[in-house]
Amino acid sequence: MTELKIRDGDYVPDGVGGTVRVKGRDALLQRVLFRLMARRGGFPFLEDLGSTLYALGGETPSHRQSAAETAVSQALAEEQNLRVEQVELNGNQLAVRMNYEGEELNLQLTVR
Repeated sequence: MTELKIRDGDYVPDGVGGTVRVKGRDALLQRVLFRLMARRGGFPFLEDLGSTLYALGGETPSHRQSAAETAVSQALAEEQNLRVEQVELNGNQLAVRMNYEGEELNLQLTVR
């Protein structure tokens, strides 16, 4: 399955009037990033889409790691064949290690 490529919240033009498409691993990573960065409850009729990573700043330092793990697991629960292996929060840097059909995937992002 192919999906439209998104960069900085916009579709990426292909230079000839269309848009760039991604598939496979790149499409999965794009979906994962979208699910993690979208605010959970921010889409009418899709209340379970997104994560609660935006709320980490309100957590006490001792609870931030576990809240990050929960937020990532909830956000990615609907991705078939994707297993979250490790979530590591270091300050505002989040590293997520995942396994998709035997392939290790790593993603790093900044949370506020």
